[in-house]
This record gives sequence, structure tokens and C-alpha cells, in this order.
Amino acid sequence: MKFISRNILLALLLVFSILLTTCGSPATPTAVPATQAPAVTEVPATEAPTEPPAAAPANPNIILATTTSTQDSGLLDVLVPMFEEQTGYTVKTVAVGTGEALKMGEEGNADVLLVHAPSSEVPYMDGGNGKDRFLVMHNDFIIVGPADDPAGIKELGPKEAFAAIYKAGAPFVSRGDDSGTNKKELDFWKKAELDPAGQAWYSETGQGMGASLTVASEKGAYILTDRATYLANKGNLKLDILLEGNKALLNVYHVITVNPDKWPKVNYEGAMAFAKFITDPATQKVIGEFGVDKYGQQLFIPDADKTDADLGL
Repeated sequence: MKFISRNILLALLLVFSILLTTCGSPATPTAVPATQAPAVTEVPATEAPTEPPAAAPANPNIILATTTSTQDSGLLDVLVPMFEEQTGYTVKTVAVGTGEALKMGEEGNADVLLVHAPSSEVPYMDGGNGKDRFLVMHNDFIIVGPADDPAGIKELGPKEAFAAIYKAGAPFVSRGDDSGTNKKELDFWKKAELDPAGQAWYSETGQGMGASLTVASEKGAYILTDRATYLANKGNLKLDILLEGNKALLNVYHVITVNPDKWPKVNYEGAMAFAKFITDPATQKVIGEFGVDKYGQQLFIPDADKTDADLGL
């Protein structure tokens, strides 16, 4: 009986041992951070629709031939960077007299002109040299000179003032560069039926408006100038405004595209882009505000919404 009990005990131990071997050690579970949230793929928010960027111009370079008054007054320092930023064009500005600017257009050496000599612009257009011509702005011419006014031109009309200067033999400085200002000056001499050429008191600089004003200041001389350039340089000049406000002193600017039918290589698309820019209401507003904060008055009056007839041309 004892033998049987022992055998049963041995059998039970054997079974228990087999069970332990079969089960083995439990597998170590993979640790999961208690605070880890389930991964979620973030769906990007829908962006508001935007205007596609403007295509870069096929030919991004344009040549602007313009009068020195737009350069010397500082106006182009404001407008050209605006135009370049808005359109992607790069502007090469050539500031010369209106006569030279028109000649550049006649020879196909510019794409667009900004000039102020209507009497010369009309035959330029009639000759087929320009494609489009738009009114841009105006200011006025003034006669400045020494404060003591030796020729006594105050309160006179332009023609009478030129006659008084001639009679007094008072120093007078002319640009002598076929610019719009020079053309206007010569027109006044012609109306007064006088020719100052060769007179000792009459000198020509052959330079732009800013440089000519400096010469006149140094000589204590009279000079015809546009108001904008005078105001921009006034702090360095010993010249006073002696004649202003006459209707005959109106100074009108137009933008003209060079005719691609005559000169196929001109950048007509760029020229039209500039013409549209400078006559756009937003740009016209900038033109009308230019100089007001510094000089207390407008240097240029925007006119793109007017016609030549409105200005008496």
C-alpha cells in the first residue's frame, strides 16, 4: 500500500514538472506609455484662394526717355520703383530735354516718353513716331530771379516780363537744350519780338533744369523754370519767385508710346504697361500728393481723367 502511494506521489510530481516546463516564463509585455494618445493624421486647413502671381514680362526691360524736370523734382524716384515692383519690368530712365527725348523716339532708341512740350508732341505724333499719347499731369512754369528784381518784372505778364529783362540787360540764364522749358522760353522771346542770342547778359547752359537753376543762382540771373524743380532745389538757391500764375505758364505732361509699326524692336508691351500705370487712378493719387508734405503744395496736378481741351490745349 505504501508502495502504491509512493508511485502516485511520484506521478503527480512528474506531471507538475512537465506543466512547469511547458508553460515556461511568461512573455514580457511591450510597454506603452500611459499618456500616449493615439496617432492622428492632421488634415491641413483649406487655404483661402489667392490670385495667381502675374506672369513675368516676356521682355522685362524698357527705356523711358523723359524731361529732366520729372527726374530733378524727385517724382520718378517714387514712381519708377512702384512700377517695377507691381509689374516686374525694369526701367532704364534717360533724363534729357523734351526735344532730345522726342528725337530718341523718332530713332527708335526709347520705348516710352514722358514729355512736356505739346506744340512739339503733336507733329511728332502726326509723323507716325508715336502710337499712343495720354495726358498725365500738369504744373506751371515760373520766372525766378534775384530778390531785388532789377528788371522790375513783378506784376507783369510773361511777354512783358521778357521785354523788361531785355530792355534792362539783366542777366538771364537759358537751358539752351531744346527741352520743353527751353522751347517755352524761346516762345516768349518770339512773342515779345525779341532775340536775345548774342547779348552779353544772355547765357545758355546746355544742361538740365536743376543744374541751370544753380548757374542762375550763382549769376544772380533770371530763369524760366518749372515749379516742381525749383521747389525741390529751393533750399540751395538764392532765387525768388517773381512771376507766376499766368495761364500762359501752364506746363502739361503727356506719356507717349513709341510706334512699334515703325520700330518693331521697341518694347511696346512694356511701354503700354508704363502708360497704363502712370494714368491709373492709384498712381494719379500718388502724383497729386507728391511733395505736399514737404513743400505744403502740390508739385504736379494729376490730369488723366481730363482732356487736352480741358486744359486749353
